[in-house]
Amino acid sequence: MSKSKQSKIDKLQALLRRPSGTSLEALCKATGWQPHSVRAALSGLRKKASQLKGGHPTNQMDHPRIT
Repeated sequence: MSKSKQSKIDKLQALLRRPSGTSLEALCKATGWQPHSVRAALSGLRKKASQLKGGHPTNQMDHPRIT
């Protein structure tokens, strides 16, 4: 059996689970998506009850992460 392919949403969630969070640029690079598409995916994750938390006090979504 071969390994199941990791979806782009799975990649986003893995990056967001890092203690330091991640940047929009890193999320775009990992998925190949445009920034607006990454933001839409983040919104979808939030609607599915993932607890997204901003990592920087001045701009809450500079380095988002899942808590």
